[in-house]
Amino acid sequence: MATITSIILFTLLTLFFILAWRILNWLWLKPKKLEKFLREQGLKGNSYRLLVGDMNDLLKMRKEATSKPMNLSDDIVPRVFSFVQQSVAKHGKNSFIWFGPTPRVNITDPDMIRDVFNKMYDFQKPNANPLGKLLANGLASHEGEQWSKHRKIINPAFHIMLPIYLKRCDDLISKWEKMLASDGSCEMEVWPFLQNLARDVISRAAFGSSYEEGKRIFQLQTEQAKLTMSIMTKVYIPGWRFLPTTTHRRMKEIERDVKASLTDIINKRERALKADWQERAREEVLQVFGNNKPEFDGLSHLKIVTMILYEVLRLYPPEIALTRSDHKDMTLGNLTLPAGVQVFLSIILVHHDIELWGEDAKVFNPERFSEAKMAIAMILQRFSFELSPSYAHAPATVITLQPQYGAHIILRKVEL
Repeated sequence: MATITSIILFTLLTLFFILAWRILNWLWLKPKKLEKFLREQGLKGNSYRLLVGDMNDLLKMRKEATSKPMNLSDDIVPRVFSFVQQSVAKHGKNSFIWFGPTPRVNITDPDMIRDVFNKMYDFQKPNANPLGKLLANGLASHEGEQWSKHRKIINPAFHIMLPIYLKRCDDLISKWEKMLASDGSCEMEVWPFLQNLARDVISRAAFGSSYEEGKRIFQLQTEQAKLTMSIMTKVYIPGWRFLPTTTHRRMKEIERDVKASLTDIINKRERALKADWQERAREEVLQVFGNNKPEFDGLSHLKIVTMILYEVLRLYPPEIALTRSDHKDMTLGNLTLPAGVQVFLSIILVHHDIELWGEDAKVFNPERFSEAKMAIAMILQRFSFELSPSYAHAPATVITLQPQYGAHIILRKVEL
């Protein structure tokens, strides 16, 4: 009996020491080893702090930056990327930050960024908090052949969307025309209209007659995005996601709701494929042919519109940065990166870099694109617009970049 007890105690102690060693290695030994290696490469950054790294400073600076609107300017980096910008200013472009116990090497050189994307099997998307997959478990997280397969599956949907987009743009313009006062102008919050336009088009293209249910799914996903942001800004602790916190319960509830809705929509679509072909054909005819609406072939002639769109995406990229992990020792430019380091592809810093774009890099200037679609073209045909005095300039990130306090504008009818 004593022998059995001794064996059990020995086993438990062994498991305890193994677990303790792994925790010690994760929280201290490995981060300090990586830090030493990076500094030997000439990279600079803050010293590692147990578990949190730079996260407390990052969150504090982010909260301070988003606490109030900024002056009207396209130089949005100090607001949406404040900590990384400060780190670069303090330590130089060849620097790193600590995302918890993991160092992220800041990459702003376009050639090195291209190298990371070209070596997709060596620089993979990091294994983030598994709860993040409740929001996006598709192209955003897939790699290699799986990514290619899913990309091919969704590609035809973009061709279906054009006639739907034309109709929804026309509806939007008609709604705006009814809102105009007697002087042909009105002040409005334009951001919800543009959000609803995109959601409505995608819902109709993806869900057909179930587009209202599709819009409800978008609303749930918007809530899920905010919850995801709240957990992604915290250091991931293995196993923490299983605790029944209010946020965790709500995220899983939303996921179940979205999956149930999608399953119901798919089942309805499968049943619809077996009947009612005449109505579907008529709907397609009405969508494709109309009264002199913009057509796909004509979009290639909208050089100025395309230039504007490109410049907006340069100044306000939906993804301000991307992260990749290396799973073996890698050479990137003149850097040697050990396995376990993440590279931080600072898209917005590249887009705002004076060395790349010139002294006016932080100014809206579509002419920088020699080449340069549907909604903006139709809006410009009927309206002019300017920022409202009540507009608060406050770009912020909730997964993607968007206005924190909306986008108030003054809309005026254009007399042709």
